[in-house]
Amino acid sequence: MIDPSKIPTPCYVCEEELLERNLKILDRVQRESGAKILLALKGFAMWSTFDLVGRYLHGTSASGLHEAMLGRETMNREVHTYSPAFKDEEIEQIAKISDHLIFNSPQQVERFLKKAKKANPNLSCGLRVNPEVSSAPVDLYNPCAPYSRLGTIISNFDPSIVPMLDGLHFHALCEQNVDALEEVLKSFEEKFAQFLPDMEWVNFGGGHHITRKDYDVDRLIEVVAAFRKRHDSITVYLEPGEAVGWQTGPLVASVLDIVQNGIDIAILDVSAEAHMPDTLAMPYRAEVRGAGKPGEKRYTYRLGGNTCLAGDIMGDYSFDRPLQIGDKILFEDQIHYTMVKSTTFNGVTHPSIAIWTKENELKIVRRFGYEDFKTRLS
Repeated sequence: MIDPSKIPTPCYVCEEELLERNLKILDRVQRESGAKILLALKGFAMWSTFDLVGRYLHGTSASGLHEAMLGRETMNREVHTYSPAFKDEEIEQIAKISDHLIFNSPQQVERFLKKAKKANPNLSCGLRVNPEVSSAPVDLYNPCAPYSRLGTIISNFDPSIVPMLDGLHFHALCEQNVDALEEVLKSFEEKFAQFLPDMEWVNFGGGHHITRKDYDVDRLIEVVAAFRKRHDSITVYLEPGEAVGWQTGPLVASVLDIVQNGIDIAILDVSAEAHMPDTLAMPYRAEVRGAGKPGEKRYTYRLGGNTCLAGDIMGDYSFDRPLQIGDKILFEDQIHYTMVKSTTFNGVTHPSIAIWTKENELKIVRRFGYEDFKTRLS
């Protein structure tokens, strides 16, 4: 258990023990189902932990050149790269550092596959398809919503490119259980199973909430194993990001001031807009350690950020005792998707990045300052 008194704020703190707990769950899925699991860098890119992550997972999945470079440089296991559209000036470099290259459309296959294979003859190439089924809870994160640009629907699939492909990829989930995967797989097989005898692998994408307490891990193992059996032991990849970083640590903040305007308002040294963007975009209410809903406990406060944005508000929370200037506030579960989206908006200090080790020591791996704000722009 982390000791907030030892943490300078603002600071993202990844708890090493909790991260390894998640990795062990994912490794069990690999061992018992035959699947290979990749870390999706778009959800968790804290590369100071990749020595640990690389002991369990097969590699990383990237969404373009820079993520592919990060995966190659910091974990150096398998690198799978997909982009909605590749650029001519980047394709050779991406191909050289990738093991799998996944195209979004038949046009991209026709345009870039030969060039990519020339740069890396060992490259395994695939196409992202859209099964046109999803129950993703938020349209913003639904890759199979109507009019989605992500993946090729069956009516646009060009069978003439099948001999050029080694695999198919789909991604249709968002923070969901295995029942949602089963629904997607049914549609995927109805539409694309005819092409699987020519494929070496299928990538089930991300959004699998495997490390969440109520996730049916046993059923996932059964579903993957059954799919592989139906299709001649084809290799299956999963690429969760959130499931790797899920519930592995908080964003720790301090109370800077308390003002009153109809309600008590605590101003913190973190920002919802800059440091917790999904709380506004998704939106969702982050849990605060030891706090309750408004009115649930005796003292209720609105927690707000230290920027000039009027809507930079985390929400209303109640506490057992009055908040004081200098008190630590711990926003739970802020390691996945939060750090990768954070910004230096308004020049506010970006939170440090730290690891709470299994030896109960705080290891600060990165501090941010003025130069990080200045050099981001010009």
